[in-house]
Amino acid sequence: MLDIARSETSKPRRRLPNQRWQIYPQKAEFAQKLAISNHISPIVSQLLINRGIETLEAAQAFLEPESLILPAPLEEFPDLALSVELLQNAIASEEKIAICGDYDADGMTSTALLLRSLRALGAKVDYAIPSRMHDGYGINKRIVEEFHSEGVGIILTVDNGISAVEPIARARELGLKVIVTDHHDIPQQLPPANAILNPKLIAESSPYHGVAGVGVAYILAVSLAQQLGETRGLIQPMLALFTLGTIADLAPLTGVNRRWVKRGLQLLPKSHLPGIQALIQMAGVQAREQGDKGTRGQGEGGAEEQGSNPKSKIQNLKSLKPEDIGFKLGPRINAIGRIGDPQIVIDLLTTDDMGIALERAMQCESVNQQRQEMCEQIEQEAIAYVETEFITSLPQDRVLVVVQPNWHHGVIGIVASRLVERYGVPVFIGTYEDDTHIRGSARGIPEFNVFEALQACHDLLGKYGGHKAAGGFSLPAPNLAKMRSRLIEFANQCLEPQHLKPLLKIDTEVNFSEINHQLYQQLNTLHPCGIDNPDPVFWTPNVQVVEQQIVGKGHIKLTLAQTIEQQQYKIKAIAWRWRDYYPLPSRVDVAYKLRENHFNGNTTIEMELIGVRLPTQSHLFLSSSTRPLTTKFEYKQRHYTCGIFQQNSFPELRIKNSEGKVLVMQPGHTIGLLGNSREDAKEVDVCEPQYDSIIQAALQALSVLSSKS
Repeated sequence: MLDIARSETSKPRRRLPNQRWQIYPQKAEFAQKLAISNHISPIVSQLLINRGIETLEAAQAFLEPESLILPAPLEEFPDLALSVELLQNAIASEEKIAICGDYDADGMTSTALLLRSLRALGAKVDYAIPSRMHDGYGINKRIVEEFHSEGVGIILTVDNGISAVEPIARARELGLKVIVTDHHDIPQQLPPANAILNPKLIAESSPYHGVAGVGVAYILAVSLAQQLGETRGLIQPMLALFTLGTIADLAPLTGVNRRWVKRGLQLLPKSHLPGIQALIQMAGVQAREQGDKGTRGQGEGGAEEQGSNPKSKIQNLKSLKPEDIGFKLGPRINAIGRIGDPQIVIDLLTTDDMGIALERAMQCESVNQQRQEMCEQIEQEAIAYVETEFITSLPQDRVLVVVQPNWHHGVIGIVASRLVERYGVPVFIGTYEDDTHIRGSARGIPEFNVFEALQACHDLLGKYGGHKAAGGFSLPAPNLAKMRSRLIEFANQCLEPQHLKPLLKIDTEVNFSEINHQLYQQLNTLHPCGIDNPDPVFWTPNVQVVEQQIVGKGHIKLTLAQTIEQQQYKIKAIAWRWRDYYPLPSRVDVAYKLRENHFNGNTTIEMELIGVRLPTQSHLFLSSSTRPLTTKFEYKQRHYTCGIFQQNSFPELRIKNSEGKVLVMQPGHTIGLLGNSREDAKEVDVCEPQYDSIIQAALQALSVLSSKS
């Protein structure tokens, strides 16, 4: 028999995604209990278990977040009462308030939320947002000095400020009062502000612990409005902005975020804010019917919107989905912060004039198209650079540090995320601001803490900040080599070789026969999905790729089929940005999310592929470790023998025809050998239909044999 060519010495002709699949342990008994008590499918019950639900009560609270009784924010945030008092006094004395925001979606929605609410409450308020190009992130001394010269009495930071010790110290020297509202990780030294609102300073068990910057702004604005007795007409516009910013910033959709975003998604389609309506129109987003319980139209702490009935159950509400914001509305806002003027978004979200709103939304659309083109170009350049310079050392380095001139640093963070997807390692990507300075972005993987990695390089960096999954930094260009060495050292301390494949967490196995509108409607009970409450990911083994073609900008459009008890079930699928993997093998295991497609008045359930691998028939290969499996089978009126044998401790499938020619392959490999002897064997792509079909026939024969024995 022939020895299979080892993957280290043979280069596959067709790439497949380089992934490690982690399938949650299945708890069928508890899932059945949950299913019965909550009148849901056992599939949905397993999803709840995967999200940390351990009791029937916890499941009830998750499925109906409005049933939870929340603590008052004033009890949770130590400086909230003082912040409200400072703003209340400023409004009463007509003292000028200035907001210092940030240029990402969270910072801009936070700024707009506080501008709208403070103006509605009678405050004299203005704002500034640091320039991404010239200032970088966060409040700085220049902005402080300008505020002082304009007669500002209170500075209110949003989505920044927790690390701004020197600028805030300068503000206090000049006699300004400062309220910091932020949600980023807590540094060793806190700034000398009058009041600090940051959910990372309160108990991890608090339902408010996961709010983003816009969540802190929302809590402050609602608390101030309640203190002044002026909540009427304010809560719903603020909730719309909260929802937009929270999802766009990838904040965890747990605790109050889950509760408030669920409300906000139902409010957004009928929001009275012209900017929201203009964005929805421009993005072509459509609200869908939700057979879900209605929300209470109230702010926390007892402030109800006028005319709402907290006990009403509104059926078939039209609602947006988180992906409408995450993939359609959010990017249009974020694009402005990345390569445009943030004032466009502030105008969009604060104007009451529909004409201005549509004009600003059109600007967002145009800038977002530019952003997409930039990302595509920089990504291709980055890949070419990595493949030339770093690909061979990547397993030893365990981190990518990619720095090139003439890239727009407003979009390199997006490119960093794509490189993480592609190579499965943490990515630090930067570009030169001038001959002597580099500015960059970082994105991590689950086993790697970006913020701690940056801290390990603190003496080499200028400014830096972030959290476990992402960060930003600047450094003198001469320090680049030392920074790369330091990051490689850090990565080697916390990463093992098995971590260097993108991790794909999969919830449960589903057959195509189980995918229908009823299941999809039940999945809505998990919404809103996002960080810490991810979209359900399913997998189905050994499906057939019936049709596939490239569409749009490198996406693969497919029809997949699964045969169950002689009945074939087909479903359409899309694989975003998978041009490199085209064409896919004719048989694969697939991992996917489910999506609704609305076209010509018809609604169908389709798949969004996020993972694919060769079918392993793993039970066969594992069983062969104790004894070889061999059998005979017939294929296209020809007789074959086949077996699974151990070769150098690796299982392999061998198929022999009547002329003595042998096809050999190993599970998960795309390249096998074909020939009468090792000397004349040639490499073949076992994914090609003529080989794949006979392999499937052999595995089927072996599977039948295995089930009998």
